[in-house]
Amino acid sequence: MRLLTIPIIAFLAMTAAAAADNPAGKDRSGFTPRVQRYRVQPNDVVAVHFRYTPEYNVTATVQPDGFISIEVVGDVKVGGLTLEEASAAIATQAGARLRDPEVVVHLKDFVKPHFVVAGEVNHPGTYDLRGQVTTVQAIAMSGGFKESSKQSKVILLRRINDDYAEVKIVDLKKMMSPAKIREDITLRPDDMLVVPKNTISKLEPIVRVGSMGLYGIALTLR
Repeated sequence: MRLLTIPIIAFLAMTAAAAADNPAGKDRSGFTPRVQRYRVQPNDVVAVHFRYTPEYNVTATVQPDGFISIEVVGDVKVGGLTLEEASAAIATQAGARLRDPEVVVHLKDFVKPHFVVAGEVNHPGTYDLRGQVTTVQAIAMSGGFKESSKQSKVILLRRINDDYAEVKIVDLKKMMSPAKIREDITLRPDDMLVVPKNTISKLEPIVRVGSMGLYGIALTLR
């Protein structure tokens, strides 16, 4: 494994200086900004409250297909919806049996933010995204590069929506230098870093995710 030659104290000083130079966490990645409300995912736990008929209140785990079951409503698909949209969907369906129902959905527990590092690192896998994590830090968390890695052609996949992800080639070999450390990219939930073996000659800026998911795309890019 190639070792980073920058002393650890100097490296930490550089990353701290970079953070101080960018206190607002401005995105230097070049990706399209994506500010969205949280959308319900499988394995989330939601609490459904009926204002006028609390006897129908329920706490439910979202099934892998995105549905939850409610006694007065039956099965309702809430996966992929915001909490407001889920409330409206349940109220609409409950309207067949209740008069002008008012429904509020609260998020009780949710899938924790995470990122994935795949390919030529020593410990590929899924890691919790706690606080601010950059691409360089993500590689360190995954055990560092293997000798077979192409450090100058690391691929960063970032979801746009359920169907598409943006793609960016990151030169982490340069990023680890004192001159470029300030340009290190801050990861977002669901980001994936793919460290390939060989140089990639051509890569589209946006790829279709579809049923493959980011992990499936990562396998094809290795």
